Amino acid sequence: MWTANMTTVVTSCLALLLTMFGVNMTAASAPDTNAGDEATIGKQSLLSSNHLSFGVTEILFNISSSTEYLRVQHTQVTVIRQSVLSHLQLLTTLIILENNRLETIGPFAFANFPKLSEIIISGNVALEDIGAFAFSNLPELTDIIITKSRNLRCIHPDAFRNLIKLKYLSISNTGLNSFPDFTKIYSTASGFLFDLHDNSHIMRIPANAFRGLCTQTIREILLTRNGIKEVASDAFNGTKILRLYLRGNKQLTHIHPKAFVGSSGLTELDVSETAISSLPNSILGELQKLIAESSYDFKKLPHPEILPKLRQANLTYPSHCCAFKNIHRNRSRWNSLCSHPKARDDVHFYRDHCSNSTSITCSPLPDEFNPCEDIMSATFLQILIWVISVLTLLGNGVVLLVLLGSRAKLTVPRFLMCHLAFADLCMGVYLVVIATVDVLTRGRYYDYAIDWQRGLGCSAAGFFTVFASELSVFTLTAITLERWHTITYALRLDRKIRLRHACIIMAAGWTFSLITAFLPTVGVSSYSKVSICLPMDVESVESQVYVVSLLLLNILAFFVVCSCYLSIYLTVHNPLSMPAHADTRVAQRMAILIFTDFICMAPISFFAISAALKLPLITVSESKLLLVLFYPINSCSNPFLYAFFTRTFRQDFFILSARFGMFKTRAQIYRTESSSCQQPAWISPKSSHVVLYSLANALSLDAK
Repeated sequence: MWTANMTTVVTSCLALLLTMFGVNMTAASAPDTNAGDEATIGKQSLLSSNHLSFGVTEILFNISSSTEYLRVQHTQVTVIRQSVLSHLQLLTTLIILENNRLETIGPFAFANFPKLSEIIISGNVALEDIGAFAFSNLPELTDIIITKSRNLRCIHPDAFRNLIKLKYLSISNTGLNSFPDFTKIYSTASGFLFDLHDNSHIMRIPANAFRGLCTQTIREILLTRNGIKEVASDAFNGTKILRLYLRGNKQLTHIHPKAFVGSSGLTELDVSETAISSLPNSILGELQKLIAESSYDFKKLPHPEILPKLRQANLTYPSHCCAFKNIHRNRSRWNSLCSHPKARDDVHFYRDHCSNSTSITCSPLPDEFNPCEDIMSATFLQILIWVISVLTLLGNGVVLLVLLGSRAKLTVPRFLMCHLAFADLCMGVYLVVIATVDVLTRGRYYDYAIDWQRGLGCSAAGFFTVFASELSVFTLTAITLERWHTITYALRLDRKIRLRHACIIMAAGWTFSLITAFLPTVGVSSYSKVSICLPMDVESVESQVYVVSLLLLNILAFFVVCSCYLSIYLTVHNPLSMPAHADTRVAQRMAILIFTDFICMAPISFFAISAALKLPLITVSESKLLLVLFYPINSCSNPFLYAFFTRTFRQDFFILSARFGMFKTRAQIYRTESSSCQQPAWISPKSSHVVLYSLANALSLDAK
């Protein structure tokens, strides 16, 4: 008898040792899955556990009813049915992991477990559907994780029911093609966290999608990196949400204006990496943090006045932060406690309820190329740009009209003047465009900055100004060289420049100007860097070379013009045959032409070259003065210096006007003078200097 009792005791001890050994081995063999899984696995050494793995083809009824931790991993099971687990009433943790043949979780599979608190379903690549009431009537369940099941297409609308303590629900990396039904969960837990991410086939959040999910305030709803394209009307109806994350839904273009009707409490919204262009006004009143990074279609912000509680904004474009600079809010209904002597001691209370001025943390901050200001920041610049642009358009428009409408023979000087007037007319168009956009966006340029600077309008304006500038410089140089050639070889008719030569020269000028204007549109510098649409981008080496090369070519052209006029003056200057006052008059006229070129070229070139070498001496705001006051001087003054002040142009103007019944008397006077002033067919050597002087006197101010 004693032997029999000893045998029984020894057998019981061995069984206990084997059980303990088995539990420890199970814990040691558990692989690392994710953070939540690891925490659960760490508990199993304290629980009665079971581990079903290789070779198991079906879950049998012989699992001990005292099992608290069940891990089903690497099995050949294809279906999990209700009946096979119903006797495990002490089960607290269930992990279904990497069962490559598991296709179905049947109806009521995990229903009615009174102590089950955690379910993890991960890495079951063949899983296709989850049946009705699979997760129902689980009074202690707090966590559900369903992940890495790319073939999971369907979760039954009644799969989740009556999970009153649920605090964390995560569904990720699945093949779901519609938004699951969560409206019958009825959780009463505080701090609920809902996570639905990386489900690329979910394209729409339907109406009332979260109604019934939780009766308390939901701490976070994460809907990141799905395939969501639309958020329907009433999508968040009946919910209280603190934070909502829609980041990474790259095809999300539309949030219905009524999507948040019936919801409350939203303080943080993340719409980064989406394609939305606007936000519903209904959620903006409570919003404290807005994140919209890499949201390139979100170009126009809501007015700051309808964001009264906003404290932080992480945005895509630097210009948007200008909206929150020195913002003042009209709090017409102050809290009665604001008058309390100690109200200011509570910083948060005073900021939210009493202060009209609120600081907002915003990023990215505006850079030196896009400061917080209108296109024309100063009032006098706003007026001056209109004056100069109108003068430029009218002056060059009249010159073109007269030259093209004249019946006189098209000579080389007339041909070149037509090109100069057209180039300067393009500059006028650019100035009018900039001035018009400034008027239309004044006071809220930050709302239009992206559309303007990255749109077709700014590129077109930049193209016009670079083309006009280069063609104008080229034509002025060509006119000066033609004058120098005509005077230098005045007595050599065989070396006269013909119209065909001028056509070839101007064809080269047009080609050069078009190429230089086109390059910033294909990435060599950029017109979108600044609001005035000039190629100021010098970040890359090729952009630096481009900008510096253009500036050096313009400087070279200026020195060519100066050299030619100096040569002309020395050629015609003769103290013996030319009166002193006439000599002075020629010098003065040439000096005027050189001076206008200099004041146009010198400031622009000096500051632009320093900026191109990344040693800026002035800011973009200060450079706008150069743009308005110096940059277009030539385009504005050329019609006067090369046309209006010349006798030949006045003659053409009055004769053309007479054809329309105006200035007939003046026109007749010019016709009479023209017919009586015929030059002789030959010129004697003694009078050659007088002829040169006459040519220089006429050409220096008369465009021949």
